[in-house]
Amino acid sequence: MSESTVQPQPAEFRTPEQEQAANGINPPNPYDIPIEQVNPLNAHLFAENKWEQVFERLRVEDPVHFNEIETAGRYWSLTKYEDIKAVDSDWQRFSSAHGITLGFRLDRAIPEGAFTGSKPPFISQDPPSHKEQRTTVSDIVAPPSLAKLEPLIRERTIEVLESLPENETFDWVDTVSVELTTLMLATLFDFPLEDRRKLTRWSDVVFAIPEPGGVVETQEEKRNEFIDCVNYFAKLWEQRKENPGSDLISMLVHGKATKDMQPMEHLGNLLLLIVGGNDTTRNTMTGSVFGLNQFPQEYDKLIANPELIPKMVSEVIRWQTPLAYMRRTVNEDVEVGGKHMKAGDQVLMWYISGNRDEDVFDKASDLIINRPNSRGHLSFGFGIHRCMGNRLAELQLRILWEEILQRFEKIEVQAEPERTFSSFVKGYTHLPVKVRRRVK
Repeated sequence: MSESTVQPQPAEFRTPEQEQAANGINPPNPYDIPIEQVNPLNAHLFAENKWEQVFERLRVEDPVHFNEIETAGRYWSLTKYEDIKAVDSDWQRFSSAHGITLGFRLDRAIPEGAFTGSKPPFISQDPPSHKEQRTTVSDIVAPPSLAKLEPLIRERTIEVLESLPENETFDWVDTVSVELTTLMLATLFDFPLEDRRKLTRWSDVVFAIPEPGGVVETQEEKRNEFIDCVNYFAKLWEQRKENPGSDLISMLVHGKATKDMQPMEHLGNLLLLIVGGNDTTRNTMTGSVFGLNQFPQEYDKLIANPELIPKMVSEVIRWQTPLAYMRRTVNEDVEVGGKHMKAGDQVLMWYISGNRDEDVFDKASDLIINRPNSRGHLSFGFGIHRCMGNRLAELQLRILWEEILQRFEKIEVQAEPERTFSSFVKGYTHLPVKVRRRVK
């Protein structure tokens, strides 16, 4: 996307990313500008894969970095592993209650007044309400549930892999990553399979920056899609009230902390579960293929020793970091890394930078599939907001690569991927590949 095609959104709807896109701001070389002007939030950095130098400089020169812009106010960027982990684990002083992304408010994405009296999703809550709502749905990704799901995940993975064309270029993102994660999400919701791509669409819309030719072109289109989402799920609520199952919708409809909520009030949790179950896993699935092609010696190592798959899964999750950051809001004046933060300041925990911290991960920019400390990555977060579905994501990736290694000599990337225009979701929109099947 060229900057010249970007049209400004109304100021009251703009996020910091939209503000920069609307003004055609391309990322400068981070070493060519004063450190105080470095702003890692620019979505172009991620779409153009130019983010690494920015965080490299900040980790060395200013690991607790301050910015202030009109559309978002005061915010700090944490770029070192230990600072991020400490803040993520301290919900008393660093709250989630004011949102998890900078400048994005779900209540502005739907018509005015529709959110009156609504409750935020549990990821944007602090205890005790956070625990009450999270507990309502957590059983679906507990080990006993995953053990029951594993045969179905494997069956569907085999089906998708067996259908892939040979010696023909195809898009890995849509054909494999999106399809597998959407099938899984439809299962968790007991969502009609024939409509499963609606879940993919709603996931894409959540953090999409409206732009001509983009996922959505206007803020109005984005609001309308959210209303479609609510209306669709409202019908499913009514069905599950009478005929509950073991799915996420039934859990929300009948859970003690959520049963009295109206359909619109469920929207935050719904979108959280859709994005958490879809965006992150699918981008790591794609990242695993791209990463192993970037480091072919590691791909060869994996082929020679498939027992390394579990370690490789953790390392890919670290290397990819599918959500670049999470936001917290300072509850009281506090000092972090020698910097004084005021109550009300926003803090961005840049997981993507902490996972590249050379003080913790040797050769951190490299994918090393048997890295001894890869499970210490930041990608799932820490503390009470640690990713609820982390075991499910690992299970899906493990099964995918167990079945890939049985079927294919190599998955070969044919060109540079197209990446998501976002500084929050670090993902891929297109990855052309070819597969070479094993000779039986």
